[in-house]
Parts: sequence; C-alpha cells; structure tokens
Amino acid sequence: MLIFRRLGVSTLVIIYLLILAGGIVRSTGSGMGCPDWPKCFGEWIPPTQASELPANYKEIYAEQRKVKNERLANMLERSGFKELSQKIKGDSSMYEEADFNVYKTWIEYVNRLLGVLTGFLILLTLMSSLAYWNKDRVIVYGSVFSLVLVGFQGWIGSIVVSTNLLPGMITTHMLLAILLVFCLIYLVYRSRTPQVENIGSKKLINTLLGLGIVLLLIQLILGTQVRESVDIIAKALGEAARNTWISQLGIEFYVHRSFSLLVIAVHGILVYKLMQQKGLIYKNALLLLALLIIETASGAAMAYLAIPAFIQPLHLLLAVVGLGIQFYVLLLVNQRRTIQTLVWQTENNTLKADDYNQVSY
Repeated sequence: MLIFRRLGVSTLVIIYLLILAGGIVRSTGSGMGCPDWPKCFGEWIPPTQASELPANYKEIYAEQRKVKNERLANMLERSGFKELSQKIKGDSSMYEEADFNVYKTWIEYVNRLLGVLTGFLILLTLMSSLAYWNKDRVIVYGSVFSLVLVGFQGWIGSIVVSTNLLPGMITTHMLLAILLVFCLIYLVYRSRTPQVENIGSKKLINTLLGLGIVLLLIQLILGTQVRESVDIIAKALGEAARNTWISQLGIEFYVHRSFSLLVIAVHGILVYKLMQQKGLIYKNALLLLALLIIETASGAAMAYLAIPAFIQPLHLLLAVVGLGIQFYVLLLVNQRRTIQTLVWQTENNTLKADDYNQVSY
C-alpha cells in the first residue's frame, strides 16, 4: 500500500517536471529540435553535430511528416473533422525544416526522456495498485486509465511534432497532462489513511474551489492562445525585436491579462477561507497563497519585461501546481466519514464521541 502511494507521488513529481520541461521546450523554440518521433533524427540517442546527419536531412524528415500527416488528415476526415483535415493537408509550413541546433535538439530529447520515465512510473504504479484489487478496485481501474492516458498523450505528442506544432494540439496536450495530474492526485488521496477534519463554511469553500479550478483552467487555455500568437510573432520578427512582441499581440493578450484580475480575486477569497481551517487544508492554503503571489509576479514580469524566456515555463508550472492543490483540497473538504474510517480511528484511539453520530453508510 505504501509502495503505491510513493510511486503515485513520484510519478506526480515527474509529470510536473515534464510540464516544466515542455514549457522550456516552448520558450526556447525547441519543439522541432527532433523532427521525427519517437526517435530523434532516426536515432534513440540524437546527434551532437550536423555532420552526423545526411546532407538532405531536411527533405528526408519533411517527407516522413508529410506521409504521416496524410494518414492523420484522412483519419480526421473520416471522423467528421473535415475543416481540420483540410487545414493539415493545405498547410505547407508544416514541412519547413529548421537548421540543426544541438541545444534545441537535446532540450527536446530530455523532454522526451522525461515522458518515457513517466510511462515507466505509471506502469509500476499500475502494478502496485493490484494490491488493492480486493479492497478498492477503483484504484486499480484508475491506474489502468492513467496508463491509457499516458499512451494517448504520447500519440498526441507525435502529432504535435508531425504537424510542426499545430495550434490547438499543444493546448490539447496540456489539458491531457492536467487530467493525468488530477487522476494521480485522486488515486493517491483515495489510498491514504482517512483523517476526519471539521470543515467550516463547507458549501462556500466548495463553490470557491469549483469556481477557482474552472477559472484557472480558462486562464491556462487563454495563456496557450497568447503563447501561440507569440510564436507566430517571434517567427516573423525574430529575437532581435523581442521588445516589440507584446505590442504586436491582439485581443487575446488583453483578455488574458484582464481575466487574471478575476482569477486573483476569487483565489484570494478562497485562500482566506481555507486559512480558517485546520490540518492539511490549512497547510495547503499556505502553499496556494505562496503560489498565487509568485504566479502573479511572474505574470507581471512576462507582460512588462518582454516575455523573459526563463519565466515562461515557471509561469505555466505554477498554474498547473495550483490546480493540483485546489483539486486535492476539494477532495479533503468532501471526504466522507465511513465505517472504515471509524474503525481505523478506533484502532488508533483518535475517535471522538461526537463522531459516532456522523457515520455514512
């Protein structure tokens, strides 16, 4: 049982590192550092210099992606996504190969290694979950779902590469990562030893938590749209004109910036109410407060300091961690007092007399 929880927490940490690595890939423009998938330039260990590649490597990998995208477009068309299918077929920019850059190649390669490590850890988590087969099969089923989700994430990642960072696919990739985070948090929570905590203003806290999660998800999606616009502008103007990137952004940037005020306000009230609680909820409230302050500061730095590359991945990571904390607190707030909980408490001499009147069946 303890092994499952440790593997679950370890996997969660690696996923957060993977999200950070993905942000670094994006901020450094390394998304196409490896033009193929799952290998990198046809090798499991990528090259360190252009001389190791064939002279016509750009044509080779562009043609490979073209074949793969043709299959993808046909599948989408059969599934009813004709507009997206035509977009993939008609976008010749997907086959524009960048010059080999050893730094970008290895940044992307490390990102992929973390993805592979995540897959292995998820598999080990699934194997260890079998100990719950006779006790709580939801944990086993959830572990199977997590493994399937990781496999689907890998497939989406291959599409992101083959379509040369097709807008929309990156957002899908990120949302699936958040879903995986939620799934693992739930499984670890479900496997833990129950703890009974009295919750004040439970209905209001539930409302604030639900609203906070939804608003932060919307803000993340808005942020990815801004990021896609930045990519287009950066490609057109170049790094030398970085100070002008913000001024070139459209309405999506101003919506994202203004929406942050609502996000901050709701989370400020949420943190205030959570800090009136005790135990794990109070501790998570302190962590959420720290994240809120740093996230706000990093967002301001992005807007007023010409989008520093090193802040972008941190900004994304903090938002996803904040979502995870809120989801975990939501589980804590709504945990049920069960017969099993009371048996455990009785055995450990932690049961209060009043708890006997609050048993759920």
